[in-house]
Amino acid sequence: MLQVKDLHKSYKAGKITYEVLNGINLTVAQGEFVAVMGPSGSGKTTLLNCISCYIPFDKGHITLGGQDLKNLNEESLSKVHNKKLGFVFQDFMLLDGLNVLDNIMLPRIISGDTSEAMEQRGNELCDIFGISHIKNKYPAEISGGEKQRTAVARSLINEPLMILADEPTGNLDSKSSRTVISSFEEAKNHLSATIFMVTHDSFAASFCDRVIMLKDGAVYKVLEKKTERGAFQEELLEAIKEMSGDVA
Repeated sequence: MLQVKDLHKSYKAGKITYEVLNGINLTVAQGEFVAVMGPSGSGKTTLLNCISCYIPFDKGHITLGGQDLKNLNEESLSKVHNKKLGFVFQDFMLLDGLNVLDNIMLPRIISGDTSEAMEQRGNELCDIFGISHIKNKYPAEISGGEKQRTAVARSLINEPLMILADEPTGNLDSKSSRTVISSFEEAKNHLSATIFMVTHDSFAASFCDRVIMLKDGAVYKVLEKKTERGAFQEELLEAIKEMSGDVA
């Protein structure tokens, strides 16, 4: 599904070059729920921005569904964003003037699809994510957790190959965070969605199949969930301590 090979990305500030990603290698299989964790400055967001083609990278290859994402022209890049990737952001990115259902259908509306099938798909996603009762409400009238579930549903309206989620629980309380993670689980279990999530939250990451830990722009460790969720979270916390040098 997703392959990242020997990925390098640097920034220049004056005469100084800062290496942000230094030879990242990773894969994500169809139907996996994978998280990326790491301290501030480890390269998490830069990695996500490279995969989403929002920023260019210096060296290496990113392949999504068999397509090399390097050096795409504007038309090809637009197709990747509209058809192959779904996005979930920390701040929801819902339009206040549209109700929940219209926000969900927005990517298809933008692409010119106003068919009955589009509306049926939107209603199906509302059912799956438990937001049918608010589909005619506006963002100002619903909770943070409901806004993020709407955002997750919107990311799936075009049936993308992968959802990219950037700190999706970062602005939420613990109850709303659990609701959002449940929506990712529902997307995976009911729609075979593939999810790649950047997070600092060990609780959210503990629901994933695997967690890729970054340090100084490189993969430090990959942890696979082989136990129940609580034990996996403890494993993640220990790995975070080890990575930060806090382990005696």
